[in-house]
Parts: sequence; C-alpha cells; structure tokens
Amino acid sequence: MLDPNEPMFALGAFDGQGKMVGFTHMVYHRGTWSAEDHCYLEDLFTAPESRGKGIGRALIEGVYQHAQAKSCQRVYWHTHETNAAGQALYDKLADKPGFIQYRKDLV
Repeated sequence: MLDPNEPMFALGAFDGQGKMVGFTHMVYHRGTWSAEDHCYLEDLFTAPESRGKGIGRALIEGVYQHAQAKSCQRVYWHTHETNAAGQALYDKLADKPGFIQYRKDLV
C-alpha cells in the first residue's frame, strides 16, 4: 500500500487527541464497461466506542472525494447480509444495485 506505483490508498479518522478511531482502504482499477477507473472501497472500520458518531459516513464521503479527484466513474463496496447497522448507513449514501456476489477461494 505504501508503494506509489500501486493504486491503493487509505484514509483515517482521528479524534481530538489524535487517536485513530476509523479507517478505510480503497483500490482503483480499470473496468471493461467504462473508460474511467472504478474505486473499490475494500475496508471500512470504525472503533466500537466511536460508532454512531458519523465517522463511517465521513470516511465514505472522503472516499467519494478521493475518487472524484481521480476522475473515477464509480465507488462500490460489499457488506455482509447480516450487517444491518452498516446497511442502514449505506442505504443513505449509495444505491443498492441488487447484484449477488459469487466467489471461489483458490488458496
């Protein structure tokens, strides 16, 4: 992630004392359906004691700003179907396109 040649970035959220209370990782990649890159929001974490204070929203909006500055066409992410608290926030900030993920681990 620290290699400037890699299309990976991170954002952090800090409290008034400088303690990190949340972070997000994002990966930029090409797509076959648009000329612009896509931004995959790979990780979003808020410390349990800091949840419900707008940190997740601020981090997602920070990813949106970062991706816009990089001329991305889209930001997207996945969450688990049981993550009701996360989905309550995500439903306010993004569209749910209805796709289902399939995968097979190879290692």
